[in-house]
Amino acid sequence: MSITNHSSRAEPDPLFDVQWDAGDMSCGELLIKLRKRLRDMPGQIIRLVALDPGAIKDIPSYCRITGHRLLMADPEQGIFFIQAKA
Repeated sequence: MSITNHSSRAEPDPLFDVQWDAGDMSCGELLIKLRKRLRDMPGQIIRLVALDPGAIKDIPSYCRITGHRLLMADPEQGIFFIQAKA
């Protein structure tokens, strides 16, 4: 899996089905809520905004462990595109 940093915005963001702005929600709570959202949208893509500093490491790890696919991440902006497993 590769994480693409698009802080320069040279490439457009991928299309997404759902958008969720989690703001500065702590990672523990964020991952619990993200789990439910992804479970309810198999195969779809979520655009997640997560500003908690821990999200930069926690979101990619969560995806790797659970089988969801991290399509793109922009850590500077706190933006993650995740495809829910089918």
